[in-house]
Amino acid sequence: MAQLERDALIANLKRIIVEECDAEFTADEIADETPLIGEGLELDSLDALQIALAVKDNYGVRIEGGPDSRKALANVGVLADFIIASRKTAG
Repeated sequence: MAQLERDALIANLKRIIVEECDAEFTADEIADETPLIGEGLELDSLDALQIALAVKDNYGVRIEGGPDSRKALANVGVLADFIIASRKTAG
């Protein structure tokens, strides 16, 4: 995936996070490396579930529970790379 496509994916993920988590911040306020869960954006496990469901609905990529989900949801950049890698693996 080209850098331009990755950047578009990251921008879309930020929009999804704001919408799904009823955030009190804007997509522009989310840095690519800002932690999503806990510190950083201070999102909780329910928010993580909402993001995971939105990723599945929008990109067809399932984020499994447990340690893998914590890794995938580390920050927006990592989440984008997870989606890209999962889509390459799937086909």
